[in-house]
Amino acid sequence: MRASLIQIAVNEDEAVEARRLRAAALVREQAGADLVVLPELWTTGAFAFEEFDAAAEPLRGPTYEAMAKAASDAGVWLHAGSVPERAEDGRLYNTSLVLSPSGELAASYRKIHRFGFDRGEAVLMGAGREPVTVALADTTVGVATCYDLRFPELFRSLVDAGAELLVVPAGWPERRRSHWTLLAQARAVENQAFVLACGTAGTHAGVPQAGHSIVVDPWGEVLAQAGADEEVLTVEFDPAKVARTREQFPALKDRVLGLEPPRR
Repeated sequence: MRASLIQIAVNEDEAVEARRLRAAALVREQAGADLVVLPELWTTGAFAFEEFDAAAEPLRGPTYEAMAKAASDAGVWLHAGSVPERAEDGRLYNTSLVLSPSGELAASYRKIHRFGFDRGEAVLMGAGREPVTVALADTTVGVATCYDLRFPELFRSLVDAGAELLVVPAGWPERRRSHWTLLAQARAVENQAFVLACGTAGTHAGVPQAGHSIVVDPWGEVLAQAGADEEVLTVEFDPAKVARTREQFPALKDRVLGLEPPRR
C-alpha cells in the first residue's frame, strides 16, 4: 500500500480559496497512491478560532466539492482532513471527510474530543458521538482527529470495529511536538496497527505548527517522518503486517478491561 501525507502549510497571508486550489493540485499529483491524507482544519487553521464561524461550510460544501474532484482525478482514496462544518441546525463541528477514488463521500467523522479547556474549539464546536471506520480494499481505516490522539479508549473502539490503519489529521502546535511523536507511536504499539498522522506546517493565529507528520508500523517503528516545512511524505507498507504482528504477539487477546459492562 502506498500512502501520501500532504503536510500543507497554513499561513495567514494565503486566501482560503487559493489554499483549497493548491491542496487540490497536490492531491492530483499523488495519482498512483492508494491513500492520500490532508491535515486538520487546513482551510482556516486549527487555532484560528475567531474564523470558524465565518469559514464554516456545509458537509458537501466548497471543500468537499474541490476534494471530491481531486480524488476522482487522481483515482485515490482521500482523507481530506477536516473542515469547520455547519450542520443543518446551525451548530459547528470539526468534521473530517473521507472520499472514495470516484469522489464519493465514503464517510464523515465529527471530532469527539474538542481542544481548548473551556475556550476555543471546546466551546465553539459541538462534539461528535460515534467512532468511524472505513473499509478500503486491503485494510480498514479508523478515523480520529488531533486532540483525539490523547484518548486511547477511542482507538480501542476503532480496533474493536476492525481498524488496522489509524489515520489522524491534526493541527498540532510546535511547543508540544514531542507529545505528537510519542502518542503516535503509543497508539500504534498498543493497538498493533499502522498510524498515519498528518499535521500542518506554517504558523496560524500566531501558533507555530509542529509539522513532522509521521507513519508508524504496528511494532512502533517509525517508517517515515516529515520535517517542519510543507512537504509530501510518501511511504509504502504492507497492511498484512497488522495480522502478522497480532498473531506473533497476541497482546490484544489478553485484554480484560473495557470488554464487558462493569458488574454491579
